[in-house]
Amino acid sequence: MKENNSRTTIFQEWMESEKPILADGAMGTMLHSKGISIESCFDELNLTNPAVVLEIHQAYVNAGVQIIETNSFGANRYKLSEYRLDDQLRAINIAAVQLAKEAASAAPHSVLVAGSVGPLGVRLAPLGRIRESEAFAAFQEQIDALVSADVDLIIIETQNDLQESIQAVRAARSITDRPVIATMTFTRDDRTLLGDTPEHVATKLYESGADVIGANCSEGPAQLLRIIRKMKHTVPQAVFSVMPNAGWPERVFGRIIYPATPDYFSEYAQAFQQAGAKIIGGCCGTTPEHSAAMRASLDNPEQTFAILSAVISSENDTPFESTDKQPTKLAKKLDDGHFVVTVEMHPPRGFSTYKMIAGAELLLDSGADAINLADSPMARMRMSPWAACQLIQNEVGIETVLHFPTRGRNILRVQGDLLASHAIGVRNVFVVMGDPTAIGDYPEAMDNYDLVPSGLIKLISQGFNAGVDHTGAQIGGETSFFVGCALNLGARNLRNEIRVLHNKIEAGANFALTQPVFEPTIVEQFLQSYAATYGTLELPLLLGMLPIHNAKHATFLNNEVPGIDIPQKAIQRISDAGEKSREEGIRMAIELFYSVRKLVQGVYLIPAFGRYNVVAELIENIRADEVVPVLNEGASVE
Repeated sequence: MKENNSRTTIFQEWMESEKPILADGAMGTMLHSKGISIESCFDELNLTNPAVVLEIHQAYVNAGVQIIETNSFGANRYKLSEYRLDDQLRAINIAAVQLAKEAASAAPHSVLVAGSVGPLGVRLAPLGRIRESEAFAAFQEQIDALVSADVDLIIIETQNDLQESIQAVRAARSITDRPVIATMTFTRDDRTLLGDTPEHVATKLYESGADVIGANCSEGPAQLLRIIRKMKHTVPQAVFSVMPNAGWPERVFGRIIYPATPDYFSEYAQAFQQAGAKIIGGCCGTTPEHSAAMRASLDNPEQTFAILSAVISSENDTPFESTDKQPTKLAKKLDDGHFVVTVEMHPPRGFSTYKMIAGAELLLDSGADAINLADSPMARMRMSPWAACQLIQNEVGIETVLHFPTRGRNILRVQGDLLASHAIGVRNVFVVMGDPTAIGDYPEAMDNYDLVPSGLIKLISQGFNAGVDHTGAQIGGETSFFVGCALNLGARNLRNEIRVLHNKIEAGANFALTQPVFEPTIVEQFLQSYAATYGTLELPLLLGMLPIHNAKHATFLNNEVPGIDIPQKAIQRISDAGEKSREEGIRMAIELFYSVRKLVQGVYLIPAFGRYNVVAELIENIRADEVVPVLNEGASVE
């Protein structure tokens, strides 16, 4: 239904005027204050209790607002289906418009009705199962019902997924030429729930074709003033709307209380106007009293408030800019052609770090170049590897490699963890899928992930190292991560492993750590197979080496640890060694190194059972001018 009417003309006249437009406040807060349960479907009240909805609209009209929103915030197919009301979608939305228009028609001044369109309540792909086309269709369905009831404009509000909001704008534009307002909600860190900055939101919403863009809900007036300034600075030609919550809610004696008073909102109304907002209103926690206070303030712009001198003053929004773009020591050593040695350590199970620090000191003294800190290996609960990395780097003075599994992390946590890692000076990261929680201490723990390893490598190398996050928004400077990837040289499906490695290289991997290898011919065979498909492998390989402790250890690794394949002849050799199996395991590791040293750029040593003294001896052999392929019979490895 693409047609203009006299009310659209009124809106255009308001937009051209220098005066701001006052919109209403919360509907849900008011309904709850009248005894409606939070668990009930507020949208259904348009049919089952229209009088209470009409009463609230009338209260806002009497407070002097110029725009009232329909009670249809959750009236889409997905949210209504939770109450088994999706078959009444059209009736609920039409009734919502009719009730608002009834209140508007009785007003002594011009009042326009905005059709409220909230988020769908389901995640869009790739973070959820709903495709963009399905979201578009759902928004189209609701907006078509609102327009069929002759709503004056559409307001797409409280969105936390920018792509979802864009689909809603597209749906509105496919149905009507009436004005469209699109606003997002922000978390306490001034980003959307999915990590978009105000600047990025403003740019994308403006490009989507919305007539008015802005922010609503969120933490409160002070935050949204800050956000609107950022949006205005980024897209100065846009028209802006701001509708904050009445502060951050608190639960007091079972009731949700919002702290911001009507007087507080009256002061911020002028601040919003001076910051460039054209449409000003309220969201959760605001009432007709808040609207009346803002009306009085906007009608008396000459009135000066004490708070204005503070909130109108310029804020220092200059983002942090990192100047540390030096390559890591590990990166420099590999680039210079040095043979590097890294050793895996597990963070402690408790909070005592004495043994970890002592082990790191031993490994440094023996000639290790870096310490790999695993993150919850075998899904067992341990200290955060970030803390372990920082402690080892600061107290021991050896560089670390942070194992960074994608499993169990959503896109927000991934990016936050990366920022934290860079901030504390941990720049070598090894990206891996991670062990499934089903095998660990907490098998019922969340096991989801938003990115596969190649996707995370791309995010780091092509995103963070270029100064932007997952959405393309600036992060305040370029990071200097050196990114490693996992590789199984003996994978059963070698063709797929080669393809995946190539994808990781294309994504920006800087080096690879391999699964433990026990047969030297596997290395050469893999390199030949890769070369046959993609040409000579230029990516530095750090060969995984795990000295076998005894026959029981070998049998366990071979049968229960994915990605590890120990030849039967090696197991037999360890078994035959009897009480000297540990010494034999060291001999086998040295022989393996001696066989492949010219094919790889380093080794990644994995101590069995935390016996760092064993790998220290192995490192000393590796660092010797001549590698001795066997140990003296009397050598001690304890």
